[in-house]
Amino acid sequence: MSDTLASAHNNRKNIERTPKPRSAQGRLWNVGARIASPIALVALWQIASVTGFLSPRILAAPSDIIATAARLIASGELITGLAVSFLRVTAGFSIAVVIGTTLALLSGLSRLGEAVIDPPIQMLKAMPFLGLLPLFILWFGIGEAPKIGLVAFGAIFPIYLTLHGGIRGIDKKLIEAGQTLDLGTMGIIRHIVIPGALPSLLVGIRYGLSVAWLSLVVGEQINASSGLGYIITYARDFLQTDVIVVCLLVYAIMGLLTDGLVRIIEAYALRWRPQVIA
Repeated sequence: MSDTLASAHNNRKNIERTPKPRSAQGRLWNVGARIASPIALVALWQIASVTGFLSPRILAAPSDIIATAARLIASGELITGLAVSFLRVTAGFSIAVVIGTTLALLSGLSRLGEAVIDPPIQMLKAMPFLGLLPLFILWFGIGEAPKIGLVAFGAIFPIYLTLHGGIRGIDKKLIEAGQTLDLGTMGIIRHIVIPGALPSLLVGIRYGLSVAWLSLVVGEQINASSGLGYIITYARDFLQTDVIVVCLLVYAIMGLLTDGLVRIIEAYALRWRPQVIA
């Protein structure tokens, strides 16, 4: 009888500790709280600009930035620059995915490959890759090659490191089970290694995309005649802080959108995983 009462008491305590699902009102309040501080920050920014406390030479007012964005969109200058920059990121990041994935597979699946590949990668990772800009100019000139190359070089490391760690983290028992089922090397890679390391790879792709956009900001300063970086360089020479902020916001929005795209792919590709957060 006492055991039954104790069990019922423990079950009641567990039920009380179980987190209750948030109501629609609670979720709405959470969203409102998250956007309240950015709105307040923009309002203070506008007030400081209108009152003259913040000089337009230091930072343009939000209202001026919105008007400038509308003007650049209407003229087509912003859309054209965005298209050029997007193509550069796509080309450079595609190269990074191919090279980073290949190196991670060779290094993660072979002790010899790790001994040969991993030390140089770790050395290059420790170098400030943006400081390699003068060498890229000497090697590739001032055309499109150094811009795309800088994007690729910066994005390789997150992809390689996360995928390499994901491969090394795969349970060896799964590999042994695949060998027991007479799976060859390619079969083990296809059915065990790739699905097991895919979550890590997608994390690396998300991080690599942010690095790619960061690299492009610097790469487009190399004698560019088009792209968002060219617009920023031109605006810098004429102290147009509103144009600079508009382009920086476009960079941020594009980074957010590409990250969201990868998150959608991640949700579809990893739909077999249990959801920890409701």
